[in-house]
Amino acid sequence: MLLPYLEANRIEAGCDEAGRGCLAGSVFAAAVILPPDFHNEELNDSKQLSEKKRYALRPVIEQEAIAWAVGIVTPEEIDKINILKASFLAMHRAIEQLKVKPEHLLIDGNRFTPYPEIQHTTVVKGDGKYLSIAAASILAKTYRDDYMDSLDLEYPAYHWKENKGYPTKAHREAIRECGITPYHRKTFTLLPEQLTLQF
Repeated sequence: MLLPYLEANRIEAGCDEAGRGCLAGSVFAAAVILPPDFHNEELNDSKQLSEKKRYALRPVIEQEAIAWAVGIVTPEEIDKINILKASFLAMHRAIEQLKVKPEHLLIDGNRFTPYPEIQHTTVVKGDGKYLSIAAASILAKTYRDDYMDSLDLEYPAYHWKENKGYPTKAHREAIRECGITPYHRKTFTLLPEQLTLQF
């Protein structure tokens, strides 16, 4: 069973991101404040759930949450500031959109850039430990998947509907054959041969 909060009687927002390891597309993050009595046995780390289950849970989270928001950082911004900073920035953008200000942040992972005037706790594998982080992981993942599906219509050669921008064999083959799109992260190793040094 996932935990409802780190500390009782405090407004906590769970935060998680999706798309950090992708070669293409924006990185998405979500922040979710759940009621202290929120209960849902289906809710878990989005990576442990089927796509169907994630999409079934999204409206439940959105309807029952005290507040929720999604933040986005573009591929251009990722290339400028690096993916780690970009994932923290996406979380900050989600937090600043919350209609209720949290008193504490539960961050999935082991590092975070502090958000002004709100203390935080980082939780390794937090999406499998706390309901609010699990809820955030589902929103970040489903909204990013929708976005990659829409980009797939524009650039079908890269199979983004299936791989969501992750470095699959089909995705790398398409980069090799067709080159890159405006959505690719140019600072990433898009092809394995980029790693081989030419002497």
